[in-house]
Amino acid sequence: MKIMRVTVQVGKVETAATEVLVLTHCDGEGLGTQDAALLDRALGGSLRKLLQSKEFEGKANDVLLYHTQGSVPAKRLVLVGLGKKNEVTLETIRQAMGTAAKRARQAKAGSFTVVLPTVTPAGMSSVEVAQAMVEGAILGSYQFTVYRTAAAEHAVEGMKILIPQKGQLKQVTEGIRRGVATAEATVFVRDLCNHPSNVLTPARVAEEAKAIARAEKISIKILEQKEMERLGMGALLGVARGSQEPPKFIILEYNGTKKKDARPVVLVGKTITFDTGGISLKPAENMEHMKADMTGGAEVLASIRAAARLKLPLRLISILPVAENMPGGRAMKPGDVVTTLSGKTVEVQNTDAEGRLILADGLAYAMRYKPAALIDIATLTGACVVALGQFAIGMFGTDQALKEQVRKSGQKAGERVWEMPLWEEYFEQLKSDVADMRNIGGRGGGMITAALFLSKFVGDCPWVHLDIASTDWSERERAYVPKGPTAIGTRLLLQYLIDRSL
Repeated sequence: MKIMRVTVQVGKVETAATEVLVLTHCDGEGLGTQDAALLDRALGGSLRKLLQSKEFEGKANDVLLYHTQGSVPAKRLVLVGLGKKNEVTLETIRQAMGTAAKRARQAKAGSFTVVLPTVTPAGMSSVEVAQAMVEGAILGSYQFTVYRTAAAEHAVEGMKILIPQKGQLKQVTEGIRRGVATAEATVFVRDLCNHPSNVLTPARVAEEAKAIARAEKISIKILEQKEMERLGMGALLGVARGSQEPPKFIILEYNGTKKKDARPVVLVGKTITFDTGGISLKPAENMEHMKADMTGGAEVLASIRAAARLKLPLRLISILPVAENMPGGRAMKPGDVVTTLSGKTVEVQNTDAEGRLILADGLAYAMRYKPAALIDIATLTGACVVALGQFAIGMFGTDQALKEQVRKSGQKAGERVWEMPLWEEYFEQLKSDVADMRNIGGRGGGMITAALFLSKFVGDCPWVHLDIASTDWSERERAYVPKGPTAIGTRLLLQYLIDRSL
């Protein structure tokens, strides 16, 4: 998808010449802002009458398009609701912009201008408000039409943020820069997850990583099957055995700091390009969603590209263990024992619990870098969906400070996490009669036992595990979240990296 061009301009609402002028409004506030009052005067009292009629009230994501009939230079006015004034957050602003961008697209507008909201969350700067606005607008405009033969749908190509004074220019420009980078990363992940698995193979993931490394001058290393065998990555190789597609192990490194001894942040993403469940075959219903079982890997790939584009002053490493999980004559079977890169042995009691196996080797490899912080992200367990539904990411971790940083960044990004217990008592469920551990722990606490399994491969470095199986796919369209792959988790990772860099 072509990314919308975003600019900023100092100007007045009543003289803004644009196809569509977007104005935010809070529920129950009447003509509560100077901008609304100025426009109402120019429009002969029409806005006041609209509000009095209750046709538009300003509830969250309420939207109304009004033709100005030449009364002002703006051809059309879009009013979009933020909800109650004291309840406005970055997320309500982000959703409002997604709603407004869709309405502008429905109106066949080539571009639109949005007035910087005067009602903003307490403690949030113009940088953060502008970033949220840009994210909402770009992500609300998302369309994936690669495989459609019909003419492309209309796309809005430009957005302008209108500010009243030059003093805000620097902050809003920085917010736009961050918002474009985070939205662009999210779009990239959605695109990868929307591609079918006959297109997005492990080899194609490797090609995408190479292209990013070339474009952003990031160092890259790709381990092929023979090298994995030499190193002893028995878990990843075991998962890949049933497929005709050879596995890949991708390491990308970005260094934006001048400190020679800087310890890196390491991101590890589960990258299963299609998950049939292997010999423990999944039911046919909704199996097509499993093309997005590589969401975690796509997100750490997008994160390192965005970090390089933003020139964040940190050292960052992204690791993608990539494989396809298929049944076949050579496929791993229930009861098989694999030896992981760490040397620990695992009895595979269910081949559909493959994500934790490839992550075991990915995390063990990550420990070679002595991370300052280690975060893995994965569509790991169906139990996460049962426990948290679709609006929270499951979080586990060994370091309180890192967990709190991730929690705050998730809140700011609108991709919230909910911490679950990582208690050693649950490991009783993972004990094996023939190996160091088994890869499943039964139905009870399935998300917890999966995270506890991973914890055995991270040593004592600060570590957080994010289970995005609950949020990675949406059955319906929301304000700036499409039906299908959502890429939720991408902006959380990037916000964490931005916050860590400040």
